[in-house]
Amino acid sequence: MLTNKPHCTDNNDFTVNLTVPLEYHGWRLDQFLAHQFTDYSRGQWQQAIQSGEILLNQKPAKNKSNLSVGDYISGTLSVCEHTKNDAQNIALNVLHADKSIIVIDKPAGLVVHPAAGNRDGTLLNALLFHFPELANLPRAGIVHRLDKETSGVMVVARTPKAHTHLVQQLQTRTMGRTYLALVYRYVTAGDSIDLPIGRHPKERVRMSVRKDGKPAITHYRIEERFSDITLLRVQLETGRTHQIRVHLSYLNHPLVGDSVYGHNPVLPKGLSDEIREALLTFPRQALHATELRLIHPHSTQPCQYHSPLPEDMTALLQHLRQHRANTP
Repeated sequence: MLTNKPHCTDNNDFTVNLTVPLEYHGWRLDQFLAHQFTDYSRGQWQQAIQSGEILLNQKPAKNKSNLSVGDYISGTLSVCEHTKNDAQNIALNVLHADKSIIVIDKPAGLVVHPAAGNRDGTLLNALLFHFPELANLPRAGIVHRLDKETSGVMVVARTPKAHTHLVQQLQTRTMGRTYLALVYRYVTAGDSIDLPIGRHPKERVRMSVRKDGKPAITHYRIEERFSDITLLRVQLETGRTHQIRVHLSYLNHPLVGDSVYGHNPVLPKGLSDEIREALLTFPRQALHATELRLIHPHSTQPCQYHSPLPEDMTALLQHLRQHRANTP
């Protein structure tokens, strides 16, 4: 057993003060710390070691330093990465909240992180107002994101342990995310798309399929068909920027309302003026994150959270269903 236990200081830093037992002789320093204190990732320990915050026998060490019985490990892991953005009273639709996580139903039009052009008025600013304790977590506990004009379910970590746990689930692809996407053209059958995605070589605000991109895998199946428009149920295996939009556009099935990857789609023949207008003026990409599956960081039980289809997509689908019913 360990001879000493770490403790948290008042500023939420994590203090280490322990002696290496026999069974860990020969282990790497970073491997040992990550194994012993699973609330924090191996990457966090590596950063602390590299910055000199963690000492081995009162001396600076390296991540790959091999341990011996009786070695003394001391120092502090800085886990309080205070979010410096302003808290703003922006309404949130909270689907679930407990001591470890918060599940949000994000509306279309809400930016997730402050950035150039959107310094405030974001989900992060709203979270800081409704849950002030999130200021002590990186990015106020946000571990994944949705595009500004994509609606749906998101999870936010509420503690350092939950943050590490959720990030690990994303990295190991054990967090499941399901979307509903309304696309142009008749999709014949479900399939998987395994094509790497990277920054567009000429237009930096866009992503594209490219050989030197990062691996990206998208699975989709048919949910409902409307002549030359198809509603797809899409599951992400990876989480690249604009992944669903880029992959489906590459297959010549751009999302309805997607002004970036839309390719000026040709509308199906025989549509009423009302439906044509509804399609052409749909104000965003018709993409909604409808389901999130994860292992709860505290209970370790599998959980599912759902977000109903928002009013704008529901109304558009009703128009399409009515047209289908009236078409001989």
